Amino acid sequence: MSKKYLEIDVYTASKARLHRLFDDFERVYLSFSAGKDSSALLHLTLEVAKERGRLPLDVLTIDLEGMYKHSHDYMQAMLSHPDVRPWWICLPIHLRNSVSQYQPHWLCWDAERKDDWIRPMPDSPWVISDETFFPFFRRGMEFEEFTPAFGEWFADGIRTACLVAIRSDESLNRYRTIASITKTPWQGLCWTTKLSDALYNAYPIYDWSVEDVWIAHGKQGWPYNKIYDLMHMAGVSLHQQRLCQPYGDDQRRGIWLFKILEPETWTRVVNRVQGANFGNRYVQLSGNVLGNIKIRLPKGHTWKSYAQFLLDTMPPHTAAHYRQKIAKFLEWWDKHEGVPIIPDEADANLEAKRQAPSWRRICKVLLKNDYWCKGLSFTQTKREIERQQELILKYMEL
Repeated sequence: MSKKYLEIDVYTASKARLHRLFDDFERVYLSFSAGKDSSALLHLTLEVAKERGRLPLDVLTIDLEGMYKHSHDYMQAMLSHPDVRPWWICLPIHLRNSVSQYQPHWLCWDAERKDDWIRPMPDSPWVISDETFFPFFRRGMEFEEFTPAFGEWFADGIRTACLVAIRSDESLNRYRTIASITKTPWQGLCWTTKLSDALYNAYPIYDWSVEDVWIAHGKQGWPYNKIYDLMHMAGVSLHQQRLCQPYGDDQRRGIWLFKILEPETWTRVVNRVQGANFGNRYVQLSGNVLGNIKIRLPKGHTWKSYAQFLLDTMPPHTAAHYRQKIAKFLEWWDKHEGVPIIPDEADANLEAKRQAPSWRRICKVLLKNDYWCKGLSFTQTKREIERQQELILKYMEL
């Protein structure tokens, strides 16, 4: 699908999209992370909302505890804006931790770990920390569960648009979100996605580049999160600057920045999130430690025996989870592709494209601590989340 350039700049085009959304949707709210993209979208939407007489603007922020102090300060400043009606969520939400096999997930704002929180609960009247506030909430919900549930609750059957600041040039997956021909958009608008009869996601700045984001902040004089200044001084390029939780499978590559940018915050991160310091030391290295790039087979092992060795060294609930996944992987290749016994290794290019099974491919998943086994073509589902919690409880009782 080729790009088609318009005769207007992205700033003007995005304002026109926002006007269209305010025309078509009775309710509009914005998802805000304190990052550069959601910051640009927030400032832009406030301009349009003021022009349309749709203030205050509802803004959803899911605070995951483990953030930079600079991010918290900027978040508090923007959620205190007189034209914003904030939904500042500080609830115990289940988060992925890819730097530990003993604690593959952790619970932010866990009341039982209050003394170890990375930072205190925000002192703001807009903070929602009561677990009974939302009728749909349950302790330990996944982030990916909470966001659509909030949207449905907020919409309450009324046509609603959730504004999300994703840009198509950030990643292939984000480009697919926009370019997908299988999704249902609002009235043919490719930059929208139907979630339910009442709820749509909208991506008004989908065609902005990272340079556009910073040019807009500069020209318009918009406030921004000052952590980006520190990232710049640390030598991080514009395209690599991220604020997301640094413990996820892909995000862990940026965990080293915590120690450099905010040493005091880093001290609390190490105490709070198991494996954080291990990730800081080894996440940039290639090889067997975290399964990065190219892995090697230890002497005296086949890839199959090495996989078994890795499973035997894991905590029981983690090993049981991976064994279930591997069994399904082997069963699928036997049933659907006629491969009853997978080879120790296959063509490396086909393995990388997930087009050939092998025990080497399984070993890489285990070394990467790829908990949901995306490297074996699995995806995270609600049932998988429930099964993972069941396994943890089962082995805690033994």
